[in-house]
Amino acid sequence: MKDQSCKPCAEGRYSLGTGIRFDEWDGLPHGFASLSTNMEIEDSTTDSTENCTSSKWVPLGDYISSNTDECMATLMYAVNLKQSGTVNFEYYYPDSSIIFEFFVQNDQCQPNADDSRWMKTTEKGWELHSVELNRGNNVLYWRTTAFSVWSKVSKPVLVRNIAITGVAYTSECFPCKPGTYADQKGSSCCKLCPANSYSNKGETSCHQCDPDKYSEKGSSTCRVRPACTDKDYFYTHTACDASGETQLMYKWAQPKICSEDLEGAVKLPASGVKTRCPPCNPGFFKTNSSTCEPCPYGSYSNGSDCNHCPAGTEPAVGFEYKWWNTLPTNMETTVLSGINFEYKGMTGWEVAGDHIYTAVGASDNDFMILTLVVPGFRPPQSVMADTENKEVARITFVFETICSVNCELYFMVGMNSRTNSPVETWRGSKGKQSYTYIIEENATMSFTWAFQRTSFHETGRKYTSDVAKIYSINVTNVMDGVASYCRPCALEASDIGSSCTSCPAGYYIDRDSGTCRSCPPNTILKAHQPYGAQACVTCGPGTKSNKIHSLCYNDCTFSVSTPTRTFDYNFLALENTVSLAGGPSFTSKGLKYFHHFTFSLCGNQGKKMSVCTDNVTDLRIPEGESGFSKSITAYVCQAVIIPPEVTGYKAGVSSQPVSLADRLIGVTTDMTLDGITSPAELFHPEPLGIPDVIFFYRSNDVTQSCSSGRSTTIRVRCSLLKPAPGSLSLPSTCSDGTCDGCNFHFLWESVAACPLCSAADYHAIVSSCVAGIQKTTYVWREPKLCSRGISLPEQKVTICKTIDFWLKVGISAGTCTAILLTVLTCYFWKKNQKLEYKYSKLVMNATLKDCDLPAADSCAIMEGEDVEDDLIFTSKKSLFGKIRSFTSKRTPDGFDSVPLKTSSGSPDMDL
Repeated sequence: MKDQSCKPCAEGRYSLGTGIRFDEWDGLPHGFASLSTNMEIEDSTTDSTENCTSSKWVPLGDYISSNTDECMATLMYAVNLKQSGTVNFEYYYPDSSIIFEFFVQNDQCQPNADDSRWMKTTEKGWELHSVELNRGNNVLYWRTTAFSVWSKVSKPVLVRNIAITGVAYTSECFPCKPGTYADQKGSSCCKLCPANSYSNKGETSCHQCDPDKYSEKGSSTCRVRPACTDKDYFYTHTACDASGETQLMYKWAQPKICSEDLEGAVKLPASGVKTRCPPCNPGFFKTNSSTCEPCPYGSYSNGSDCNHCPAGTEPAVGFEYKWWNTLPTNMETTVLSGINFEYKGMTGWEVAGDHIYTAVGASDNDFMILTLVVPGFRPPQSVMADTENKEVARITFVFETICSVNCELYFMVGMNSRTNSPVETWRGSKGKQSYTYIIEENATMSFTWAFQRTSFHETGRKYTSDVAKIYSINVTNVMDGVASYCRPCALEASDIGSSCTSCPAGYYIDRDSGTCRSCPPNTILKAHQPYGAQACVTCGPGTKSNKIHSLCYNDCTFSVSTPTRTFDYNFLALENTVSLAGGPSFTSKGLKYFHHFTFSLCGNQGKKMSVCTDNVTDLRIPEGESGFSKSITAYVCQAVIIPPEVTGYKAGVSSQPVSLADRLIGVTTDMTLDGITSPAELFHPEPLGIPDVIFFYRSNDVTQSCSSGRSTTIRVRCSLLKPAPGSLSLPSTCSDGTCDGCNFHFLWESVAACPLCSAADYHAIVSSCVAGIQKTTYVWREPKLCSRGISLPEQKVTICKTIDFWLKVGISAGTCTAILLTVLTCYFWKKNQKLEYKYSKLVMNATLKDCDLPAADSCAIMEGEDVEDDLIFTSKKSLFGKIRSFTSKRTPDGFDSVPLKTSSGSPDMDL
């Protein structure tokens, strides 16, 4: 300050000029504050706040570590800058289930730009982050919140070497911390001491450890070397020599920290006898120098000699590693320190003939890493034509873990050099088993296996006998891969000299003739093995295949027959995606979250419409750079949702998306299909007597707990009181939709799930005849058990005769009949009277005896006797006259003929 000039620091000291650095984290440095709050600010209670009291950033020597639970932990530091400056720090951020944000507030408490606050997960080891600072007061915030609400424990965020420039000009230099040194004047930082050396505070150089002691890089003290044990060495196989032989060798684990000269120390075992080398892997051949080289394209091998594929066939390219004499060229191995999380130039996995296994690391909590890189894939043409079945290739590996403590084997997948995303984790000892992962995107992929013997934060080699072994790795459809066999081509698809192409989508290859044949209707083709008619698999009930025979789908219609009638359904009103949130759940720290389900029932030509995202990564990745496994598309998917009123972010946090339904198995009213059962007792009984229609699905994801993948059933039920789209519900006994974590069941009630109305659902009511009109009205049967479908027929009106009219007609006809009968009765009575009179006259005349003349056979009518009557009947020509004229029997001379009996008893004769 006297001469107002800058002076260089002396050796053993350093200065940032206008800056400060925090690189020692034995405790929280002066000026830093660590806070912890429960995320539910508005609902927070004393209990939940106390739950988060211990969830803070924890200093761990060389770095400070974040919390790993759902509390919000904040590390803050306030600084006043005399001029604009920067803040730099290194961070290690391996787990995307934690939200990690870094932001700066000025003296108006305004944060810096939003786009830079979300930190990106680190690709490999530690990364440097730098932010510009303005002059004046600045408050720096490092904030973490974990959203892994399932059993998985997140890996913490680590921060170290925080440096801030732009503060008041420094008037002194800082001494180098122990384990570092500065050997030149004017140093801005101190260098780490190499292994087997140490330094004290403010040193200009490092001191070598004594021969019986050792130290790690950056140590302030030396430790005594322990006696060597059998845990300090491992075995490996030498590469094949010119004579085709290999040898079992033993090596000291690096870095070697033990001493062979101490009492009780073991010596390195002698190398084994030479044995014949194992064969080459399929698709490779052995050269004269006993090395393995890949066969050229168009040929195949079983590990010995290359053979050309026969005419009409093509090589099935891929990688199949089952012999481990040397590490394949597209694989690499390394070790990630479990203490400072830096990569070491060490071998993590060693070859051992028929398997590859984890070597001995520097410490038991080191990560032993093995990586396989595949440049891309060449799936069959028919697979590329299929937009829904996205299987491009698959990787299958056989492994085993032997553990005495809490070891973990991770399998991770990276795409296009992006961060590895953990796919599956195995904890503890696992017997020899196989695992398959389906690759759904054609890109450069990296597959990583990482093995950690224990996660305890301590150094040493106690559990070196805990190992992971991989016996074989098989990847299909690899670009520039090798072949172990040749598959048939379609004859008409290939000309002489051209490369082999596959049949069109939906066609299989007939093994005998080599021709392409279309799969029958409603079958799907195994696209990766399209050989023979058996490659066409029949679709399940209630489904049909799409045009290219790649998937079975339901077009939102269904029909089922019962002994009494046929039910027809149309679910088009349910084809759009619908969401359902389960009841709120709470973590041990009191954080509220929901299981959120998204459904797409049917239709859309089998295109899956439900999307579940992981917007924890959305918050960090710029728009347009969609990350790997950022979202999942399925028929049914599930995500964990933490609502925005809890998080304080603009949107709710959605994490851990899981597909529950990738394939539609079938649609039926039966409770069981293809080994999946939808128990009726999970939901309240169906009251209407209409059978529930059940959609059965399976997912492609195979996990340890769900060895055959997850399955989902959606029970669609008619409910006339719930307009479309209706309501979804979870089983009352299993609030998360599943009772075992593998089989999910849902109930969808809607009027759109009712059968379509048909003629059997209504009946006719005929009215009485009113004013000559009769009406026929059609009404639904009660209770109405249908919707949509046919409409009720319109009311019919017919003309009719009323009862008054027919009464009048009847009375008139009866009256006429009565009059006619009366007239006829009178007529025949009068006729009878006349006949009686005539007859009495004849009898009287026949008895006369005073006449001298003989008795006459007939007597003449006396003059004037009947004339009056005749005149009456013939002159009037009345009705009676007409009747009489027809009924009277007259002689030709106009007289009535009367039968008379003669006196002599002769036969009658008419007179």
